[in-house]
Amino acid sequence: MFWTDGRAWGILPGKIEGPAVPRNPTRSALMLQTGFSSAALPADGTLALLVSEDGPRPASFTAADSATGGALTRAVEASSFRFTRGRTCMLLAPGGGFDRIVLVGLGKAAEIGVRVVETASAAAVKALGTLAEAAWVAADAVPSELLAHVAHGAALEAYRFDRYQTRPAEESRWRLEEITILAPDAGQAAAWTDLSAVTRGICLARDLVSEPANVLRPPEFAARIEDLRDLGVEVEILDRDAMADLGFGALLGVAQASDAPPRTVIMRWNGGEADAAPLAFIGKGVTFDSGGISIKPAAGMEEMKTDMAGAAAVVGLMAALAGRGARVNVVGAVGLVENMLAGNAQRPGDVVRTLSGQTVEVINTDAEGRLVLADVLWYVQGRFKPRLMVDLATLTGAIVVSLGHGHAGLFSNDDALAGHLLAAGEETGELLWRMPLSDSYREQIKSDIADLKNVGGRPAGAITAAKFLEYFVNDVPWAHLDIAGTAWAKKGVPCTPKGASGFGVRLLDQFVREYHE
Repeated sequence: MFWTDGRAWGILPGKIEGPAVPRNPTRSALMLQTGFSSAALPADGTLALLVSEDGPRPASFTAADSATGGALTRAVEASSFRFTRGRTCMLLAPGGGFDRIVLVGLGKAAEIGVRVVETASAAAVKALGTLAEAAWVAADAVPSELLAHVAHGAALEAYRFDRYQTRPAEESRWRLEEITILAPDAGQAAAWTDLSAVTRGICLARDLVSEPANVLRPPEFAARIEDLRDLGVEVEILDRDAMADLGFGALLGVAQASDAPPRTVIMRWNGGEADAAPLAFIGKGVTFDSGGISIKPAAGMEEMKTDMAGAAAVVGLMAALAGRGARVNVVGAVGLVENMLAGNAQRPGDVVRTLSGQTVEVINTDAEGRLVLADVLWYVQGRFKPRLMVDLATLTGAIVVSLGHGHAGLFSNDDALAGHLLAAGEETGELLWRMPLSDSYREQIKSDIADLKNVGGRPAGAITAAKFLEYFVNDVPWAHLDIAGTAWAKKGVPCTPKGASGFGVRLLDQFVREYHE
């Protein structure tokens, strides 16, 4: 049996065990120990069988059916089970020494691809998660080049953030800790070494977004990012004084009412040629957003701990790229602040001077994320001269009104960049929809007393927010991803249990892998 990562998915509160994995003091959520084996079908225990809808049954199905005296065939016939994509059929105590067997549909054999395989393995894990501590997954119906995605889907579905649950309900307590994937070509497990780095990056992003805001304040967030140094990432932290000296007037204005000092964190992964211009990814990191004096309604305000999901995605992406040794130079930058109320809070009507020298009239203190990003975008494009910049932010409720929770909004000043991001989204299932960014929207954010104002009214709110950001990128190819509707899953979908989604890590890793390595 071959185990990748030295069986590095064993998790204890306070640390992550295994090679080349960043320490994370909040990590208590289960992550699967995932291995590959070319051994024969086990004689007992818990088994999942991935089976296509058409064509002959795989050898694993035939062997298990024989071992159980035909129980699988009888169950399929009695329930009219058709092995359609992601559907499951559970057999309890089917005989042959097995505690349970779950049949999982792959759909039509000709249509089996990455998303199909991940969805099927996620369905198996969801069916077994509260029932068994260990399971075997027979994947001989899966093309060998997709076997790593069986493990990827399983590990993502198994994610749980349960650090603060001291007495979980027994009937819902997660039990599954170990999966062994049975496949004729166990040598394909080597691909999991690469893909597991992406899995860890996604789970790291989910951890950060899941943390309560009293724990993950800007200094603590910055301290956790420092752990990426274990992966070879260079980390530089700008404190309040450093940002004041540089002229981060917009970011510091947002942060001025909080007793948790702000941070801007710069991460660098140097995997490409020494003189090659880097790619740059920038994340909004508002660790709690009260709205400031333009205070949010009380109902649902607890969700504002997730207003740093853009920054979390950038951190998860940097962990993924470094963990798999991406052959490219990358800069990740996150602005970390709290938007709070106090006697010194920023007021509606205040004017701030950004790092670019442009002035902004603050009409609404709840439109703070664009102020944070304005300074960080300008700093990154000026200092690092990147080939392109992509920012991620839970920026507007307007994008949720426009697109709901199925797509994130994409705004870009470069058609080629936008096309590559759209294609990466289709490949990974993290879908984007391109929105307009024409100059006609500039009028809405012109100020009577400053260069700009930070809101342009209710019409086209997501677009005017993006148009505001465009003032701070100069001529660098740039894309803005408004992930307000996709950063948190209000109900689970395959590979994404209810809660923090880690949206953006898979998407941008695929974008880098496909177009820039």
